[in-house]
Amino acid sequence: MNKNRVEAFSDGVLAIIVTIMVLEMKVPHEGADLSTLLPIMPVFLSYILSFSMVLIYWNNHHHLFQSVKQINGKVLLANGFLLFWLSLMPFASAWMGENHFAKIPVALFGVILMMSGVAYSILSKTLLKIKANETTLAKAIGNSTKEKISTFAYISAIPISLFFPIISCLIYLAVAIMWLIPDKRIEKALFD
Repeated sequence: MNKNRVEAFSDGVLAIIVTIMVLEMKVPHEGADLSTLLPIMPVFLSYILSFSMVLIYWNNHHHLFQSVKQINGKVLLANGFLLFWLSLMPFASAWMGENHFAKIPVALFGVILMMSGVAYSILSKTLLKIKANETTLAKAIGNSTKEKISTFAYISAIPISLFFPIISCLIYLAVAIMWLIPDKRIEKALFD
């Protein structure tokens, strides 16, 4: 099965997710100086974190599909599962920002981040099960230290958010920073 349609569809969905998130930010109408931006600062910070996460998934999704030769119906379902969780990001991001990082919205954001990570892992493993993909992808994925750290961080941050939501946001930010540092495993496997 051709992977190009899956990549194009996924790119489109991710572009819509980012568009929805940016449209959630409302322009202040009561003035034109910087102080009028202060009330929407939580929404803006939430957008930055969410945009970073979507960018990370788009980048890794691109690299993942560059390393495979074939897909099948199970890959389509696994990819849809990932896109489902990512599509919830605009809602959680807006809720979190508009409620100034309150505990329940921050916890929901963490659940969505964790489930997106689980979905990405399922997608990777599903791609690995296709014989034509084994060599390059298996060599590229190999060590999953970042994935394990991310999962542990999300699992820890969700209950922490019920008491200290800002600490959970800092954990989410730390995971994003860790993933913003480019993961060279797939590129190295493709070009070695």
